[in-house]
Amino acid sequence: MSLKSFFAIPFAKQAIKQVYKWANNPHKTQDKVFKDLISKAKNTAFGKDHDFKNISSYNDFKNRVKVQDYEGLKPYVDRIVEGEEDVLWKGKPIYFAKTSGTTSGAKYIPITKESIPTHIKAARNALLFYIAKKNDASFVNGKMIFLQGSPVLENKNGIQLGRLSGIVAHYVPQYLLKNRLPSWETNCIEDWDTKVNAIVEETIHEDMSVISGIPSWVQMYFEKLIEKTGKPISEIFPNFNFFVYGGVNFEPYKNKFESLIGKKIDYVELYPASEGFIAYQDSQTESGMLLQLNSGIFYEFIPALEFYDENPTRISIKEVQLGVNYVIILNTNAGLWGYNIGDTIEFTSTKPYRIKVTGRIKHFISAFGEHVIGKEVEKALKDAIEGTQINISEFTVAPQVNPESGLPYHEWFIEFENEPENLEDFTAKVDASMQTQNIYYQDLIAGKVLRTLVIRKVRKGGFHEYMKSIGKFGGQNKIPQLSDNRKIADVLQDFLIE
Repeated sequence: MSLKSFFAIPFAKQAIKQVYKWANNPHKTQDKVFKDLISKAKNTAFGKDHDFKNISSYNDFKNRVKVQDYEGLKPYVDRIVEGEEDVLWKGKPIYFAKTSGTTSGAKYIPITKESIPTHIKAARNALLFYIAKKNDASFVNGKMIFLQGSPVLENKNGIQLGRLSGIVAHYVPQYLLKNRLPSWETNCIEDWDTKVNAIVEETIHEDMSVISGIPSWVQMYFEKLIEKTGKPISEIFPNFNFFVYGGVNFEPYKNKFESLIGKKIDYVELYPASEGFIAYQDSQTESGMLLQLNSGIFYEFIPALEFYDENPTRISIKEVQLGVNYVIILNTNAGLWGYNIGDTIEFTSTKPYRIKVTGRIKHFISAFGEHVIGKEVEKALKDAIEGTQINISEFTVAPQVNPESGLPYHEWFIEFENEPENLEDFTAKVDASMQTQNIYYQDLIAGKVLRTLVIRKVRKGGFHEYMKSIGKFGGQNKIPQLSDNRKIADVLQDFLIE
């Protein structure tokens, strides 16, 4: 055992004691965060416009600050981009995290000197929890990799601009720099194919112990390694024992991953966003991720079924219930107020507060009032592949409202690694699970408004080709797993198996 791994275990155990101090006092912790945010922002332009000086309760805040997405805050962000200070938060941000917007083009999410440490500390604590719970820090002696965007930053009126993953690459602790791969030069490569090939060359003979990234892109990295060596990942990297991921539900990819790796490993799920590091997995035995209540974010929640109502229920952590699908709303020390990041979550525990991501509020199918959500689609696939050798590389679902003949249906586009022997039986299992989960969908089938779902097989590599065709190949880009329109589905027709 190296000195580094020897000292990591007591350090990790001490760190998680500190985490559980606030996790076991959640309401008091969030009250403190709320008061601190209001106090520090009362003299900003937003604070003055919304009378922060006279806010003394959460109800006061709700009466003054509406729920909004990026478009709602964009006039304020534009002022910051132009160089103005004290707009959404005191002073100026030190970074803008650049993300893709659907209606506004590029979005510039502010990151402040107060908020950046919370991103770094949460990522660190996720690894420390793993060390403490397993009582094993041997992985710190091996090499670690995070498949991420380029760390090259631009300058926007004195504020550094880049992808979140590129920004945090500048904050890797000194004691991990020797263990970190790929090299800075490789990380800066913009073309994803070129970058992954370079990463393969740099890592193929290394002792990789931790690999992290969005599953679909890590899968591509694994496939290139296997193609080059003819060996499973467990033979290439015998000390690789856990995978860190975020951004998507991992369950549909799990079978494929384990077949590529060649053994079962542990997984650590993160919930990082440009707007804040929201949660991370703190246990290998309990479901869900620990909600970060002490990270400069005051959380609000709106039941997803009410979100588009004129006056939806809007609550704090004190009133949430298990099993309800909520839209998560953020108020942060980066100056985001009543901010809807578009994600839906459920609580899996309230002692402590743990959550799981269930989908995107805009990513649903309700062409006929069925309101199918991401969680249901993912579970249906999980139910259908359980106990089989079927592996799925990628998938997405869309409604087919105007078929050439017959009733409308939900169209599933799936890229299989190992196909089902009988596609009709597999389709029936998926549909049965959907009907069991969603009573509205079941009623539409029974009432002959919809027919049962249809699966289209996407050729191998088809989703990657699709992402290339729309200029979103690699990095942090993800395929929406379902949508209420045909925008993706119509293009995917070109990537089907004939």
